[in-house]
Amino acid sequence: MSKSKNKELLELIEKLGFDIEERLRLSPLASRIYALLILSSYDGVTFEEVKETIKASKSSISVNINVLIQLGYITFITKPGDRKRYFKIAKYSSILSLEIYLQSIDNEMKIVNRINKFNQEYHPEKYINEKSLGNIFQNYLEQKEQLVKETILKMSNFRKLDK
Repeated sequence: MSKSKNKELLELIEKLGFDIEERLRLSPLASRIYALLILSSYDGVTFEEVKETIKASKSSISVNINVLIQLGYITFITKPGDRKRYFKIAKYSSILSLEIYLQSIDNEMKIVNRINKFNQEYHPEKYINEKSLGNIFQNYLEQKEQLVKETILKMSNFRKLDK
């Protein structure tokens, strides 16, 4: 791998890994492993390649790979005549990510509703003056929730056809 490609890969792993850590609530190491696999080819990545790229201990990598497999984010394949396992992103792991995202939207909608009710009861003037802003934001969250639900449904239907 060229130096520039390797540098860009490492930068992307860190950036994407941080985003994954926040969004999916995974450990920093699991997030970086997942990011590496997202950025890897369909052929998969060996344990040694993960270790070499991520620069962590064998036991830490092993534990985090097992967590990612159990959560359904990654899988592995073997190749005839080769005893190594090749780890790769699970084909429909994005559905899991979207389901977690949908839950966060739902949580955010509940908070916005509580804020609106609180202000309506205890700060009626503020509620009246800012009601349209609260409604606009609430509408935005509802539309976002609907889009995520539709996307999950489309991907789930595609997965059913794929079997």
